Amino acid sequence: MSPLISVIIPVYNHAHTLKRTLESIFNQTYRPLEVIVVNDGSTDNFDEVVKECLLLTDGDCIGAGSVLSVISQPNSGAPVARNRGFAVSKGEYVIFWDADTLAHPQMLQKMFAYLQKHEEVSYAYSQFKFGWKRIKSQHFNSEKLKQINYIDVTSLIRRADFPGFDESLKRFQDWDLWLTMLEKGKTGIFIPEVLYEKVVGSREGISTWLPSFVYQLPWKTKQVKKYEEAKEIIVKKHGLWS
Repeated sequence: MSPLISVIIPVYNHAHTLKRTLESIFNQTYRPLEVIVVNDGSTDNFDEVVKECLLLTDGDCIGAGSVLSVISQPNSGAPVARNRGFAVSKGEYVIFWDADTLAHPQMLQKMFAYLQKHEEVSYAYSQFKFGWKRIKSQHFNSEKLKQINYIDVTSLIRRADFPGFDESLKRFQDWDLWLTMLEKGKTGIFIPEVLYEKVVGSREGISTWLPSFVYQLPWKTKQVKKYEEAKEIIVKKHGLWS
């Protein structure tokens, strides 16, 4: 029997994308799955959507060999929600799956196969799309990772190697995670395929993607300033470029 994969979904006012996200998870070819939804103080119709999903038995939302559970907490931020979900999870492998992520049916199967083949690495990551935009990644390079983050949070991780998210961070939690793991000698492996997509306009962060030239302009927009401030926190924490 294949090992259990825990899929942890932090949700804050994403009822409009959650059902499609859950459908893409339960349409995965890999089994067994444990899906943990952490409601981070949503004020939308989250309860209604989750109730509908729990009642479905025709495969639209609940699939054979899968278990769906829901945890609720006061709004505390994605890192807290992810850690909360991890604390109750049981899978030998874990993946943190944003509530606006729609995956190819074979995504988890392919990520698991890469980790089985490469026992020396701690996680597997791939390319993805944000709407029409293909978000580029690359083969793992520790020095490049210290300069920019090219690995999305939706990556399959060996449970034993996961150090937890820094709950004080507002942005770049995934970059911080990979850097923290790198400092412990943990590395990843790249799957050169687009295995999932993010729903356009569903959240802040990557959904507010800007062309690279915007960051080079002589004037700074509010968004660019926030980006630079958040990046500086990571640079100082990990002693980058010092």
